Amino acid sequence: MTTTSDSAPQPPASTWVDTLAPRLTRPWLKLARADRPIGVWLLMWPCWWSTALASPEWPSPFLLILFFIGAAVMRPAGCVINDIMDRDFDARVERTRSRPLASGQISLLGALIFLALLLATGLLVLVQLDRAAILVGAASLGLVALYPFMKRITYWPQLFLGLTFNWGALVGWAAVQGELSLAPLVLYAGCVCWTIGYDTIYAHQDKTDDIAISVKSTALAFGKRTKPLVGLFYGLFITGLAAAGLLADLHWIFLAALLPTALHFIWQVTTLEMDTPASCMKRFVSNGQVGLLVFLAIVLGQMLNG
Repeated sequence: MTTTSDSAPQPPASTWVDTLAPRLTRPWLKLARADRPIGVWLLMWPCWWSTALASPEWPSPFLLILFFIGAAVMRPAGCVINDIMDRDFDARVERTRSRPLASGQISLLGALIFLALLLATGLLVLVQLDRAAILVGAASLGLVALYPFMKRITYWPQLFLGLTFNWGALVGWAAVQGELSLAPLVLYAGCVCWTIGYDTIYAHQDKTDDIAISVKSTALAFGKRTKPLVGLFYGLFITGLAAAGLLADLHWIFLAALLPTALHFIWQVTTLEMDTPASCMKRFVSNGQVGLLVFLAIVLGQMLNG
């Protein structure tokens, strides 16, 4: 009799795409990670945070909707770029070998056409913003192109993911204020630390396969020091949020409202089981809740200022 270890990476479980979506659409929906929306939230929240931070009262619903649509389009675009670059690696990793490109369900040409459609849609969203926000948003394209290569050359691809994934912290502020200032830059730096923390947790799911195929990550660099180092980066994130709030003249209640976020991070770090993929995934996904907690804290700080 054989058993499967809980610590071994498992193939993705069935999702609504497998059971509800028309069969012909399933590979495309999986390529876009439509069954795993956490990436959309993680991309959207920095946009919403900076929009709220820059707004004197409740942030513009129009801007919030635009940033949601932009995240819902650009996150799949990033996934397609990543899968194109990593299709040979993905085919050698148990958890990712069933991905549409790695398994041959979608051709490279098909993926490139799909990517072009997503990027065109993202451009349509971007041009709805003012000139300053368009210029700031366009400046992220170099990071988007660079990130997929980082896991091949550095143990810090999570840093480059953070630089790329949190660019919306600059775009949101520019969309409201028409320029950048110190507050969004500090927010952006804090958000980068947040991403290093949560994506290090995520990367622990694949560390055995990453070693086998010579892919690098902070999970491998940190090793047994992961918990204190992730805690450090989460602490830097909270510090960055507090500093950005002070620079934006938020009501002092904003600082108190960050306490639930700090407690959530303590739960993540203290209960994390680094060698159990299910534990890593649960804590990674829980960062979507962090996004809501921080957004509400910023809005509360702005509303009480009025």
